[in-house]
Amino acid sequence: MTVLYGIIIFLLIVAIVGTLLLTSRSDDNYRSSTKKNSRNLSLIYIILIILSIIALGLYIIIY
Repeated sequence: MTVLYGIIIFLLIVAIVGTLLLTSRSDDNYRSSTKKNSRNLSLIYIILIILSIIALGLYIIIY
């Protein structure tokens, strides 16, 4: 059990260091791509919500 805790702590440290290394780089085109990214994310969320509602409805009907 102690080994698992060690592995989890190690993975957390690696994840934190990796995140900090990736966020240290700046994106020069961030301002121009923000609108496109927001639109794409909104479209993905809308599609996922619709599919989730359909899946829930099918689950309720079947079971």
